[in-house]
Amino acid sequence: MNEADRRTTTARLAFPAVMFIAVIAVISAVAVLRPRRSEAAAPVEKARIVASFPHDRGAFCQGLLIEGDTLYESTGQYGQSSLREVELKSGKVKRLKTLNQRYFGEGLASHGDLLYQLTWQAGIGFVYDRKTLRYVRPFRYRGEGWGLTSDGKSLILSDGSPTLRFYNPKTFRISRSLTVRDGTRVVDDLNELEFVEGEILANIWHKNGIARINPENGRVIGWIDCSHLVPKDLRSDEEVLNGIAYDDESERLFVTGKNWPVLYEIETPRAK
Repeated sequence: MNEADRRTTTARLAFPAVMFIAVIAVISAVAVLRPRRSEAAAPVEKARIVASFPHDRGAFCQGLLIEGDTLYESTGQYGQSSLREVELKSGKVKRLKTLNQRYFGEGLASHGDLLYQLTWQAGIGFVYDRKTLRYVRPFRYRGEGWGLTSDGKSLILSDGSPTLRFYNPKTFRISRSLTVRDGTRVVDDLNELEFVEGEILANIWHKNGIARINPENGRVIGWIDCSHLVPKDLRSDEEVLNGIAYDDESERLFVTGKNWPVLYEIETPRAK
């Protein structure tokens, strides 16, 4: 066999192997570009308005809770931040705790008989007696404070990133954390939180949708579209959807926004 024949034979033997490798590469590329069914984007369901209630137009809502006909609200802005007890039907402020002007109020959670209120960049939060709004003690955490909720065991904190951190309510030490994803996309700007029937509901800053998050793995299992709820006279970039409250006893879900004049009771197809 001469040199030319040897080259031809080698090329023929190598061709199937090269083709096999090429086919595998193409299949792999397609698999990467086309997410698995479990990684597809979560479905969207439109919120239906059940009822509406007055909300203080001056309340820059950062955290919201409800118990029966009583709302608890944390408001923001330096020099205007507060913790409020509000009558649901009238929107009247029944009790008010004003924060020091150096603090910017943020998320609010109820755990046991206590209320936990975050501040934005100070790294400090405040604990109150829920029945009296009496100040009990401070607590500290690293980074910024945005949203806060309780799953009955831990306090869950958002800081504007895709990460949720779970804290021990007594020691305020982190027990675990998770990253929130919708399919393959990381979900950033997690804001106000509420724990609802085994799910974490989260406002997304500057978005009109609420993410439904699996607390075990951080996967978004659905979105609640609230774009039609935004009052038409709001034009400010800061007057966004923010504030989720759920009453376990009546199974009622409420939402509002920063400086919104209205608070809505909503229902989703899933909740019917």
